[in-house]
Amino acid sequence: MPSAAERTRTLVQSTCSAVLIAPGTDGARPEQLVPDARTVGTEGEVFLLYPADSPAVRAATHAQDDELPAVLELTDVAPVAVPDRIRGRAWVSGWLTCAPGIAAPGHMMLRLEVGEVYVDDLWGDAMVGSEDFAAARPDPLTAYETELLQHLAATHDDHVQALSTLLERDDAQGAQQAQEVERVVPLALDRFGLRVRCRDTAGRCFDARFDFPAPVRDVNGLRRAMHTLFQAARS
Repeated sequence: MPSAAERTRTLVQSTCSAVLIAPGTDGARPEQLVPDARTVGTEGEVFLLYPADSPAVRAATHAQDDELPAVLELTDVAPVAVPDRIRGRAWVSGWLTCAPGIAAPGHMMLRLEVGEVYVDDLWGDAMVGSEDFAAARPDPLTAYETELLQHLAATHDDHVQALSTLLERDDAQGAQQAQEVERVVPLALDRFGLRVRCRDTAGRCFDARFDFPAPVRDVNGLRRAMHTLFQAARS
């Protein structure tokens, strides 16, 4: 499974929603605290791009030479329609300063020096230290996950539904679940495998995880792994 540090780096460098919380921004509208762009620097710091007149920039500028405590709150929502669409949240806390001269005119880049991170997602919850966060790398499928999950749901629904047949091969409980499965929806995808959300005939939901034989490195490797998985479901 991906480590907590890797999962957090993946969230930070994905397209999931993010809001910056810092002293001096209390009166701002939520959309004003959403960065236009974000990236992670070579030392693990998080760079956030804002309009130069945004409340976040004003707060960081007002702090002058002082480091402003701040938290970047991330919310990961499934890109396909499923019950309970929030897949996870993460909070990256640290100290915020301005990084002038990096952004284009009319914008300001803010630098968040990471102190600690907390993640609560489909894998569980965990604290992540700044060094582990800096050393981690995002999942290689991050940039493609949304498109791939939507493609699976829209174009390969028959293959996805067939995955329920694999449940009965685990144990008696899995066999019972497989018989009662009414709908299967792709929920999450990473280099280690595919997670789906199943709904049974009584309307109850549960998740199932299908691990790949080996972690994939790119989309080509994913294509082969998915082909193997779908073949197993139909055999």
